[in-house]
Amino acid sequence: MLVRQLADIIGTDRDVKAETWASRRLLLKSDDMGFSLHDTIIYAGTETLIRYRNHLEAVYCIEGEGEVETLDDNRIHPIRPGTVYALDRHDRHLLRASKDLRLICVFNPPLVGRETHDAEGVYPLLTE
Repeated sequence: MLVRQLADIIGTDRDVKAETWASRRLLLKSDDMGFSLHDTIIYAGTETLIRYRNHLEAVYCIEGEGEVETLDDNRIHPIRPGTVYALDRHDRHLLRASKDLRLICVFNPPLVGRETHDAEGVYPLLTE
């Protein structure tokens, strides 16, 4: 059994940060669960371009307020606690936070831990 506390991850190599977000990576590929699990903060007043070409992602909001705009159809979906969205078509999207968003994210295939978005919003498919 794996047991981890968020407090034990903050400030370690599982606490990955970028300009608009912080991703606390609770479960990774090395944990052999077949998915990765992240506790992510999207900073208020920011916008992040994302397109996971190599991964599927499900996102569940537990705190904050914002919106996700799918760029292929220009639809805007509000995000608040209790909202879940799944990027089942590798959707290119903008994630905006009007208040800090706290999101629980699941990735398949799992991340290895150090991934960050490239200029097109893509995480590379890393194996180690």
